Amino acid sequence: MAHSTGGRHPYPRSARINQILREVISDELLRISDVDERLGLLTVTGVETTPDMRQAMVYFDSLSDEVRPALDERRAQIQAAVNAQTRLKRTPKLSFMADPAVASGTAVEDILRRQRHDDE
Repeated sequence: MAHSTGGRHPYPRSARINQILREVISDELLRISDVDERLGLLTVTGVETTPDMRQAMVYFDSLSDEVRPALDERRAQIQAAVNAQTRLKRTPKLSFMADPAVASGTAVEDILRRQRHDDE
C-alpha cells in the first residue's frame, strides 16, 4: 500500500525552491562558462533563500580566485535565467559566497593528513 501525504511534499517548500534554484543557477553557469572561462571550475554547492524569498545566498566552491568577481559581473544574467525558468511570484535577489563548509572540510583533511604524517 502506497503512503499518501495528502498532496503535500515530503519536505518544505523552501527546500524545494532552494534545490530548483541550485539546478537553474548551475545550468546557467555551465552555459556562461563557455564564454567566460573564469567560471569553468565552479560548483554550486547550495542555495539558501530567506523566508520571504526576497534574497537567496548561492554557495559555491571553486579553485579559481577570479570566480567571485565573475559571479558578481554575471549576477543580472543569472538572475534573468532564474526568472525565466521558474514560476516564482518574485525572483530572489542572488548573492554569492564561497561555501564555508568546503573550507572547513579542507582544513579538517589537512589536520588529519598532518596527524597521520606525525604518527609515522
